[in-house]
Amino acid sequence: MNASHPPGPGLPDPSERPARLTVGVVGAGRVGPALAASLQLAGHRPVAVSGVSDASVRRAGEMLPDVPLVTPAEVLARADLVLLTVPDDALPNLIEGLVETGAIRPGQLLVHTSGRYGTKVLDPALRAGGLPLALHPAMTFTGTPIDVQRLAGCSFGVTAPEELRLAAEALVIEMGGEPEWIEEAARPLYHAALALGANHLVTLVAESMELLRQAGVTAPDRMLGPLLGAALDNALRSGDAALTGPVARGDAGTVAAHVSELRKHAPQTVAGYLAMARATADRALAHGLLKPELAEDLLGVLANGADGGER
Repeated sequence: MNASHPPGPGLPDPSERPARLTVGVVGAGRVGPALAASLQLAGHRPVAVSGVSDASVRRAGEMLPDVPLVTPAEVLARADLVLLTVPDDALPNLIEGLVETGAIRPGQLLVHTSGRYGTKVLDPALRAGGLPLALHPAMTFTGTPIDVQRLAGCSFGVTAPEELRLAAEALVIEMGGEPEWIEEAARPLYHAALALGANHLVTLVAESMELLRQAGVTAPDRMLGPLLGAALDNALRSGDAALTGPVARGDAGTVAAHVSELRKHAPQTVAGYLAMARATADRALAHGLLKPELAEDLLGVLANGADGGER
């Protein structure tokens, strides 16, 4: 960790401990080993990892070779900095269990990577003397070494007590990331925004590829790659001004044809298509892209589609 800043209240004095930290991982899912490997590149030393499933054991062996696989309690006994990289729903119980067993040492840095939670979930650990940090990488992980490369330039949602803010941001920078401060109360909204964009994007792309295959396209990935890449770039640059297509144009006839074909060939996609079309129409109207005189027929088609086409 960069020791050029004076420690805030509650921070360990750099003169009293090594600048480089021993690192442990509790939960060898896709995220923890990648972050530990990234910290290793910055000069920190992974010393212990815990994992239960066969996949976790393999992942730890690939990403953190020669780092022993031990129990969570032993991870905390060995590490100055502990990455708590378990599923969101498991995090509160993990913290309570570690506190109840006396595993947390005063001055130990405890980092969770949940997007949903800030540091309040770590309050029991704070009362036990732990130093709580919430560092959520805004990235999708594969569980392979490529994840370490993807951390370069990746934004992290950072939440920490004010006196630990510099320490939290320094760790993110050492992993090659860009710290973005998120207030505790805003964490659920922050996480919902990322899920809406990233998780739903995967669903949309997968459904689009399936439909293209049904339409006879032999390489839907090759067809969609340039199109979706341009659409994403335009959206990030221009926001709603990048909206194109039949909904933004108010082409009700084309949208009606889409809904009819989807009902025949992929009825499971109709609800999603209609919901996204309505949201697109609302945004296009609000930004002056969809002419009001065309919106009425379009919205009628969407309402008719939601009723099963029977009107």
